[in-house]
Amino acid sequence: MTLSLARRLTASRPFVAAALLALAAPVVSAAASPPASPAAAVNPQVEQAVAALRAITTLQADFVQTDRNGQRLTGVLSMQRPGKIRFQYQPGIPLLIVSDGAALTLIDYEVRQVQRWPIRNSPLGALLDPNKDVARFATLNPTGHSEVISLDVRDPRHPEYGSITMIMLKKPSAPGGWELNSWVALDSQNRRTTVRLANQRYGVALPSNIFRWNDPRGTGRK
Repeated sequence: MTLSLARRLTASRPFVAAALLALAAPVVSAAASPPASPAAAVNPQVEQAVAALRAITTLQADFVQTDRNGQRLTGVLSMQRPGKIRFQYQPGIPLLIVSDGAALTLIDYEVRQVQRWPIRNSPLGALLDPNKDVARFATLNPTGHSEVISLDVRDPRHPEYGSITMIMLKKPSAPGGWELNSWVALDSQNRRTTVRLANQRYGVALPSNIFRWNDPRGTGRK
C-alpha cells in the first residue's frame, strides 16, 4: 500500500464509520410510548412522495456522501425494496455498507472488522422498511417550487431513532413520477450525513448476491 493511500484510508475510515452511525442511529432503550393519537389528514404531496418511494422495486445510482465537515466520498448505491441497500465505495476505500433487509452492516476489510445495526429504527428505515408508516411521521418542508418535495421523517416518540430529510424532484419517468434526489440523515447525537444521487436507474436487474458480503474474519460469506 502506498503512503498516500494509507493516509487516505486513515482519514476516511472515521468519516465512513461516523456516516454509518448517522444512517443507522444506535437503538436506545426507551420507556413505553403512549397510545398514538388519531391520524391527521396527510398532505397530498406527502402521499405522492411516499407512493413514489414505495413504487421503487430496484434502484442503482452514483452517490456522493458528505459529512458535516465537507469531506466527500463517492460510490455506487444499489437498492432493492423491501429493506436491501448497498453502498459500494470508490476504489481504494476497503469499506462496505450493506443491508440484507434486517440490519445495516459495516465491513472494514482493512482491519477485518464487522459491525451491525438494526435498520428498522434507523433514519434509513424510512426508505427501506416496508412496515414503517412514513406518512404518519412525515413533515412537508416548504420549498417554493411545485416540482420539489422536501420531506422530513422523524418519530417524535423516539428521538433516539434520528431523522431523515429526503429531497424528491418531479420526473415523469421515475416510479410514481417523483425521483429521490438526495437525503440528509441526522442521528440523535447530531451527526449529519448528506447523500446525493445521480444517474438513477430504475428496475435494473441486480445480482442475487449483491446484498451479501465476504466476512473478513474468515468465517465465510454472509
